Amino acid sequence: MAPPLPGPLAHLAPLLSHYGYWAVGGVVLVEDFGIPAPGETILIAAGVYAGAGELNVVVVALIAFAAAIVGDNIGYLVGRFGGRAFVHRWGRYVFLTPKRFEAAERFFSRHGGKIVTVARFIEGLRQANGIIAGTTGMHWLRFLAFNALGAALWVGLWVTLAYFAGTHISTVYDEIRRYEVYVLLALGLLAVALVVRHLLRRGHRED
Repeated sequence: MAPPLPGPLAHLAPLLSHYGYWAVGGVVLVEDFGIPAPGETILIAAGVYAGAGELNVVVVALIAFAAAIVGDNIGYLVGRFGGRAFVHRWGRYVFLTPKRFEAAERFFSRHGGKIVTVARFIEGLRQANGIIAGTTGMHWLRFLAFNALGAALWVGLWVTLAYFAGTHISTVYDEIRRYEVYVLLALGLLAVALVVRHLLRRGHRED
């Protein structure tokens, strides 16, 4: 019998009970190309079910990994073939001028791999990751490699934790999210440092 899911996972119990692996793959996939869906939550819930013997943990991980990659690649295609025109047409209304967009493209092409890998763990970026990469013109094979790395780390972390923590996963999840603020702050400072270094180097070259 499936264990009662704790806290914010509870509402996913009927979905997992009825559709099992299909639910995991479908929800993770649609979240990863920008549609609001509880992809990370259902991944954790499936890990709890696997720990209770209701699902196979290896199958859960493989399906979630494949769905994450496919979903992000759909987002990449959306950004690659529709995003640029959209930005150039409407970007000025949010102060994203063509010049600023070109600067963003250069920055993403240089540091995009790190961003793609880390974005998987950040709410909001996880959903927009592929679209941003496609819009800024990141090479598809480079995106695919770093996206696969991020997906493997993301799936591996949450499925493993949920599998072993069981119904205590809600407490573990809350603790991790509490420290996420500090991780994001550190990443933000790193990004600022990279931008400043880039501007200083360009200034020296112009001199």
